Amino acid sequence: MVGLADPVQQKAYGTWASPITAATVAAQGIRLSSVSVDGDDIYWIEGRPQEGGRNVVVRRLPDGSTADATPADFNARTRVHEYGGGACLVSGGVIYASNFSDQRLYRIEASRSGEPVPITPAGRWFYADATLDERRRRLIAVREDHSDPDHEPVNTLVSISIDGPASAGEVIASGFDFYSTPRLSPDGSRLAWLAWRHPRMPWDGTELWVADVTEQGTIVRATRVAGGDAESIYQPGWTPDGQLYFVSDRDGRWKLYRCDQTAPVVVNAPRGAEFGRPQWVFGSASWAPAGAGRLLVSYTTAGRWHLGLVDTTSGRLSPLAEGLEPREWMTATDTHAVAVAGSASTPDAVIRVEFATGASESIRSSSSLSVAESLLSTPESVEFPSRDGSTAHAFYYPPRSDDHSAPDGQRPPLILISHGGPTTATSATLDLRVQFWTSRGFAVADVNYSGSSGFGRAYRQRLNGQWGILDVDDMVAAAAFLVAAGKADPNRLAIRGGSAGGYTTLAALTFRPGVFQAGASYYGVSDIEVLARDTHKFESRYLDTLVGPYPAARDVYRARSPIHFVDRLASSLILFQGLEDKIVPPNQSEMMAAAVRAKGLAVAYLAFEGEQHGFRKASTIVRCLEAELLFYGRVFGFTPADDIAPFPIDNL
Repeated sequence: MVGLADPVQQKAYGTWASPITAATVAAQGIRLSSVSVDGDDIYWIEGRPQEGGRNVVVRRLPDGSTADATPADFNARTRVHEYGGGACLVSGGVIYASNFSDQRLYRIEASRSGEPVPITPAGRWFYADATLDERRRRLIAVREDHSDPDHEPVNTLVSISIDGPASAGEVIASGFDFYSTPRLSPDGSRLAWLAWRHPRMPWDGTELWVADVTEQGTIVRATRVAGGDAESIYQPGWTPDGQLYFVSDRDGRWKLYRCDQTAPVVVNAPRGAEFGRPQWVFGSASWAPAGAGRLLVSYTTAGRWHLGLVDTTSGRLSPLAEGLEPREWMTATDTHAVAVAGSASTPDAVIRVEFATGASESIRSSSSLSVAESLLSTPESVEFPSRDGSTAHAFYYPPRSDDHSAPDGQRPPLILISHGGPTTATSATLDLRVQFWTSRGFAVADVNYSGSSGFGRAYRQRLNGQWGILDVDDMVAAAAFLVAAGKADPNRLAIRGGSAGGYTTLAALTFRPGVFQAGASYYGVSDIEVLARDTHKFESRYLDTLVGPYPAARDVYRARSPIHFVDRLASSLILFQGLEDKIVPPNQSEMMAAAVRAKGLAVAYLAFEGEQHGFRKASTIVRCLEAELLFYGRVFGFTPADDIAPFPIDNL
């Protein structure tokens, strides 16, 4: 019961004052990734919005002190596949990292705070996902060659000397459209890697290859040992005793296998568990060797992630650090795990978990903001019926405030989030971007629509040929389900999303008019035909699966492109776009804004210099959140408590 000294103010939903400001969200939104252990030191990468999104390699010493291990003008980020990942490797106190400005690989003596020394020359070569061959004093890495502007980049595996003069690398494996995860056996005698070809994406079908490595470093007797067009292999790697493990979805869900065995490694996995992730970026992990006969694993059930230890002899899985949900980045030693993980009430952090006791230590949090748990909206797992009796999934966040309540009988406005990808999934760990809305009196539904990962191969493949249809159906069904449950105001429904989620947002507003009264598209796709013709190599054939082969299915592309059916729109729209976006070019948002404006609907378009696909600058993040809030206020008829700088809104 709230005492008289602590009164609760009754105010309309959306007008609540909140300590979680847009500036707070931006300042606290450090992106943590690429954890590694080197002796007694721990390393990770921080993406810092306050430094323009710069990626910094950070080192933690055994005494607990931390320091930047890369200089102030270095941005540890690779452009391979444009989404990057795998930009940094640490061994023996030496960092090998890609610098974003020139995409060269550099050698940096971390223990001496040395200046970066380039080991690849200036040119149009990008590098990622390297492994160290100490025996032969070289890196083996994925190289993406952009030297020929008239043709798509060429991806190969290359060998790069770490001692000699800068070299673009010697090709050791070629012929496939894509490569990833080159990994050497502990004795350096065998190399494993993944490869795949257009039009498949790595979650559709990949091949696991293994070859012998000669003393001179060449690879011989290369053999495909797993995978194919209809089997997705993820994260091959070696244990200290020379056994090769990998994740495969050959039986419908990503499970962990050993190369010389046909049955999954884990014998007591929870029902529906998956031990893999879609390989959007390099270097992600769902398992790691954890001493003799033991593996650290992460797995998901019903959209929630867990940590565990697996005895490789018995196959028994034991929970570890229950309540923490690991993200894509993890590694282990014989005694402890290091991972990026969070929970519903704690933000993502680099954590260390002791195997003997299960005790966890937060080493570096993505947020220094201390928010009372009483202010945080706790996600509720929701399953809801969709088309033809199918089931889809979401996390529902009710409005939450210590200081405010809504008038009796009033339902909250609801924001439905359509995640990007579309082959990704949303997470239930604490996200201040969600709490920004709930603490102001909005309800939020973060939807894992058909096509999302974490629910098995069949659920991922539901979207094949159905992008723009089933994802939209699921978003509409989620809204209807929550309205029927009394958890949302049917007259104040908004949908928002970025990238592929932006397309789902635009498609829902266009092809299901009248359901949502407002939408927010972040670098969303309005013309999927233009995207098919004008995107980067990694995704250039993605739509063959999601929509149909282009140009044979051109009529389908046109029929599913919101830009051609603006006459059906009946909702207000705000669009946000980075002007240096190579994945979804700015003309996608510009065309949509112009078309909506011409129809006379309320529309706003905010474009940002220096931003690419996914906003990284604090100033951009602040402007977008505040503008979106003000836009909803104008559309839904309330005045936010925040002091927000105005911006042009046409037709309103």
